[in-house]
Amino acid sequence: MTAQPIRLFGDPVLRSPAAPVEVFDKELRNLVRDLTETMQQAPGAGLSANQIGVALRVFTYDIDGVVGHLINPDLDLSSEMEEGPEGCLSLPGLTFDTPRAIRTVAKGFNMHGEPVVLEGSGLLARCVQHETDHLDGVLFIDRLNPAERKAAMKEIRQSEWFSAQPPLVKINPHQFDRWF
Repeated sequence: MTAQPIRLFGDPVLRSPAAPVEVFDKELRNLVRDLTETMQQAPGAGLSANQIGVALRVFTYDIDGVVGHLINPDLDLSSEMEEGPEGCLSLPGLTFDTPRAIRTVAKGFNMHGEPVVLEGSGLLARCVQHETDHLDGVLFIDRLNPAERKAAMKEIRQSEWFSAQPPLVKINPHQFDRWF
């Protein structure tokens, strides 16, 4: 297990929809472990695979001491909405109240290919929606009203990390080559 560099706003992988997982193998289990370690080391409440440069529909979460993951999520959202503070490991230091459905039912698979249903409200529902958005190439700032989005973009442009060089990512040609 190895913590990976987290991709920052501006990296094209964050705006590209991720591909569905079709093979549930050792490489996928290693990806889930790397995602979990990276998320916890950051620390964060959730992390999607494309945030570490892997364009597959996988995310991990750590909410109220419950650590888990979901592969190929399909969401059923409540019609009731609420606004709440939201941030993102790919947009460090940025927090805005973001509208989300109050409750969600997420269906998908675990790393062994077994069906999983994840039901939740509050922070869990917010996290599941946030991470699934990442897998669709959507960032939380895209959900803000125009004035808040403009303020968010101003904060991003003024941040120290925005103009920083992206991290050097070494790729092992024998592992994960089909995921990049």
